[in-house]
Amino acid sequence: MLRVITERLRQGRRTIAYPKAAPVLPERFRGRPVIDPAACKPGCACEADLNVLSTVVFDIGRFGIEFVASPRHADGLVVTGPVSRNMLSALLATHEATPDPKIVVACGACAVSGGLYAGFDETSDGAAALLPVDLFIPGCPPHPATILDGLMRLLGLPTPD
Repeated sequence: MLRVITERLRQGRRTIAYPKAAPVLPERFRGRPVIDPAACKPGCACEADLNVLSTVVFDIGRFGIEFVASPRHADGLVVTGPVSRNMLSALLATHEATPDPKIVVACGACAVSGGLYAGFDETSDGAAALLPVDLFIPGCPPHPATILDGLMRLLGLPTPD
């Protein structure tokens, strides 16, 4: 250990010094993106709230609901976020790979109606424009308890208190 410390001292500082002036940036650099707080809530993450359902707090598995990686092993499909033109073929292929009978859930404002991206050419105005949706869960993002309640009601399971 002493040999390692002495070698590090011999080598000296291995990082560059902090610049004294602001760096010169290219003319086309526009800086940090500015997000309008009225347009989108920071931290919108419908998929993250779905992952919360698998934690000890909600334990969605006790109701027989599990998230699987392959659509071939799934009974349903959850759409989160806007469906862009680039993701359209992947969504349709995933829907086709899910065996019948299947359910489709639109989770979050973007999946329900297009959200902030409604009306743009690059996105659809919600998943219902592309697929037959069985359950709409509104919110930006929806609370995990809201997602759980919607799934339980759709499946006809008794809702937890």
